[in-house]
Amino acid sequence: QVQLVESGGGSVQPGGSLRLSCAASRMFFSLYDVGWYRQAPGKRRELVAIITNMNKSVYEDSVKGRFAVSRDNAKKTVDLQMHSLRPEDTAAYICHARRNIEGTPVEYWGQGTQVTVSS
Repeated sequence: QVQLVESGGGSVQPGGSLRLSCAASRMFFSLYDVGWYRQAPGKRRELVAIITNMNKSVYEDSVKGRFAVSRDNAKKTVDLQMHSLRPEDTAAYICHARRNIEGTPVEYWGQGTQVTVSS
């Protein structure tokens, strides 16, 4: 059974940093685009950053210059380094992996890890 397991969440003061990690198992990880989403209570889930199977990264505007996504295909992990955290970054951060197999999307979600930014 394919699994995505997030870790690294926690509580931090504004301006602080956290590093999230998404570990995958039982999948051809290198073939997947992997994204980090976040969802705050009462809000829609939004894409924060994505790193493609070709190692191209795309970021949501509000995190550009503060967050950096990276992947290690040998370890089957994708990390999200977050700096200069703001209270509005508070959310559950969820890992997502997706690829197309013969035109059909195949995707998996993790359970999420909570990030809380407050003073």
